[in-house]
Amino acid sequence: MDIGTSIKTCFQKYAVFSGRASRSEFWWFALFTFIGGIVTSVADVMILGYVSEDWGPLNIIFTVITTLPGLSVGARRLHDINRSGWWQLIYLTVIGIILLIIWWATIGESKKNPHGPSIKLKK
Repeated sequence: MDIGTSIKTCFQKYAVFSGRASRSEFWWFALFTFIGGIVTSVADVMILGYVSEDWGPLNIIFTVITTLPGLSVGARRLHDINRSGWWQLIYLTVIGIILLIIWWATIGESKKNPHGPSIKLKK
C-alpha cells in the first residue's frame, strides 16, 4: 500500500474501529499526520504569525481532522496482531508508548482471528 492509498483508506474508514489494518496502512498514515503537523505548524508561524510554542489554528484544525482516523487505524492495526484496540489507552504512560510502537511494527497474524480474515496479500 502506498501513502495515497493509505490516506484515502484511513479517511474512508474515518471511525471504523473493526477489522484489520496492515502495517503499511498504519505507518503511511502516521507519516502523513507527522508531516502534516509540521507543515501546519510552520504555516501558522510563517503565514499567520503565531508563536511556535503555541498551537495555531491550522495545526488545531489538522489535528482535529486526523485524530479520529488515527485512533481507528491504530485500533485496526492492533486487531491485526490479535489485540484489542483499547490497548491504545496505554499511550498515556511512558512505557506504553514504547510497547505500542513495538506492537504496531509487529507482523500481523496470517490466519483469521476474531477481528477478521488475514489481510496479507496473496502472491
